[in-house]
Amino acid sequence: MTAENTHWIDRLLDRVGHLLAGRLRARSSGYHPYTPSDFTTLCQVLRPGDVLLIEGNERISNAIKYLTQSTWSHAALYVGNALPAPADGSERPRLIEVNLGEGCVATPLSRYESFNTRICRAVGLTEEERAAVVDFMVSKLGLRYDLRNIIDLLRYFLPTPPVPVRWRRRMLSLGSGDPTRAICSSLIAQAFQSVRYPILPEVRCSGPAGEYGRREILTIRHHSLFTPRDFDLSPYFEVVKPTLVLGFDPHRLHWAEDEPGASEAGQEATPAPARA
Repeated sequence: MTAENTHWIDRLLDRVGHLLAGRLRARSSGYHPYTPSDFTTLCQVLRPGDVLLIEGNERISNAIKYLTQSTWSHAALYVGNALPAPADGSERPRLIEVNLGEGCVATPLSRYESFNTRICRAVGLTEEERAAVVDFMVSKLGLRYDLRNIIDLLRYFLPTPPVPVRWRRRMLSLGSGDPTRAICSSLIAQAFQSVRYPILPEVRCSGPAGEYGRREILTIRHHSLFTPRDFDLSPYFEVVKPTLVLGFDPHRLHWAEDEPGASEAGQEATPAPARA
């Protein structure tokens, strides 16, 4: 095959890839966040190195949520002030994420203000190790998603593929060459693996049987097999709930049914915002 023919095929695949990516990133109809986070509280609690899980509203989000049997379809790493503020005065980017069609990009936190989110925090890391995780992600900015790998994109067009549950995770790495393995959770997994921090390692036991005679050996899973929900399920990541961290007192809640003029018949007990 001549170089001219190869170039023509690459251009065709790239064009088809952009078309497929656009379809997959289209918003899913009927999505409404059930309990979106308090954005102000979220901003106060996040620390550099935290993983922010997001319930996405795109067509590709539905496929990922089905394949992983999870609420979470996307993950981003919070980097704090590691990136400079834009010269035009716009909001400072504080998240680094990998998006289909964009690659590895920096985005402002307000992008997910109205979404369901969850903070997952690695426990026991030193400040230097947290900084190393952030630096790893910063170094990957500009990494592109290879849209010429059509197989890598087509796997998401079957939101409910007729395959056993145990095979669905493997479908996320189907057709993925090295350039395309940098999906959101895979790149974040690499960042934590760079400082030898566990997420969901494979565990094997070594030594004689007995409570003190056996030793657990952790084996690092390949980064392409990680999904957003793994940070939620990991025994090594703490789930941080902003409302509780900043001090929650149930006695300060004001319930709608207790407000003057509230209807007595069929009134659902809905908490009103607490007053200072």
